[in-house]
Amino acid sequence: MRIASVALQRFQHPAQVIVTAFASAVLLGTGLLALPVATESGEPAEWLTALFTATSAVCVTGLAVVDTETHWSFFGEVVIAGLIQIGGLGIMTLATLFTVLVSGRLGLRARIFAQAETKTLSMSDLRRVVRNVVLFSLICEAITAVLLTGRFLLGYGEPFGRAVYLGAFHAVSAFNNAGFGLWSDSLMRFVTDPWICLTIAAAVIIGGLGFPVMFELFGSWRHPSRWSVLTRVTVGVTVLLLLAGTVVFLITEWRNPRTLGALDGSGKLLAAFFTAVMPRTAGFNSLDIAAMYPSSWLATDLLMFIGGGSAGTAGGIKVTTFGMLAFVIWAEMRGEPDVNIGHRRLPQTAQRQAISISLVSVALVAVATYLLLVITPHSLDQVLFEVISAFGTVGLSTGITADAGPVGHILLVLLMFIGRTGPLTLGSALALKDRTRRYQLPEERVIVG
Repeated sequence: MRIASVALQRFQHPAQVIVTAFASAVLLGTGLLALPVATESGEPAEWLTALFTATSAVCVTGLAVVDTETHWSFFGEVVIAGLIQIGGLGIMTLATLFTVLVSGRLGLRARIFAQAETKTLSMSDLRRVVRNVVLFSLICEAITAVLLTGRFLLGYGEPFGRAVYLGAFHAVSAFNNAGFGLWSDSLMRFVTDPWICLTIAAAVIIGGLGFPVMFELFGSWRHPSRWSVLTRVTVGVTVLLLLAGTVVFLITEWRNPRTLGALDGSGKLLAAFFTAVMPRTAGFNSLDIAAMYPSSWLATDLLMFIGGGSAGTAGGIKVTTFGMLAFVIWAEMRGEPDVNIGHRRLPQTAQRQAISISLVSVALVAVATYLLLVITPHSLDQVLFEVISAFGTVGLSTGITADAGPVGHILLVLLMFIGRTGPLTLGSALALKDRTRRYQLPEERVIVG
């Protein structure tokens, strides 16, 4: 009891607990994947391979240094799926649910921890919120698994057990925006199959919107005027990015014989839409990423960096951050004293957080890109793509992940972990307490630009 009390006192900030919990899950996954039973060969996996895969799974990224289909055994694949589920729901969400089930009550400290992970806007009735998060996730995954199982069973002649396994694994991977697949070519063999592609795309979008947004949409989808600023920005920016991404990939890759060029009109549209959805940050691909034009890589970089919705399974700086920055720029261009979204004013703290997250993320991507360029022989566009994919917990790759070397793999592991826990969350986890200032200095205007 004394040891537990001392340990609890050392982690006063919720962010510290979240980072520690995610790190613990990564270490546990590394240990399980390092077991001989986790590989097809029966030989223990190298520790760096196990660490990279466990981090990629817990951080719902999807990058891999070995082929998931041929390297990992059934046990290893189940471990990966379990780590994806843990990372997607959030360590604190699961811990809060277990607390409710075991004790029947929820203390203030547990409420604060769960709020920090689920990013709920109110602490009232948090137990119901956490239960809804878990129930909603499991229902979405179950529906996705049933649809995929039916297609594998009826359309591709898979045995019933195999079809169920494939459907369940890819449902968990898709809803949690992980991008792990059980085929060496990801989903390229299903590029013109709308049943497979649209089902997985829908799961990715729903999981990436974020739990608060989905709950609000279910309750008032007929009345957009009643939506909160969070829901309006998330839905609006998401739709805009999906449409823009689809159009860009259609225009850029239309005549590329190694991607869209070999498909008919409907196939081109389906593949372009699927390719626009995945950078939100799922990591599946129905087109050969390595065969795409560099201009398409750049468009994918931007989509991966923005990512999905807050409090969801996606990574990136989040569409809410991107949307808020757009409104900040618009207000500044118009000379408005306040930043307004709809009929609501955006607080100064939210504006500072959006700017801070964006600048910290840009700095991390820039530093990691420089380091990876130094230690690998790959080109700038390939390295930048890999770095943003890791930081945005996407999982898409131009094919250079396995060739990054041990130092490069460790760097990508750190990027995936930071991308999942969040730059500011990780920074606050290292701080023992918040600092306040009881005075203000005189103001002085500075020339900008």
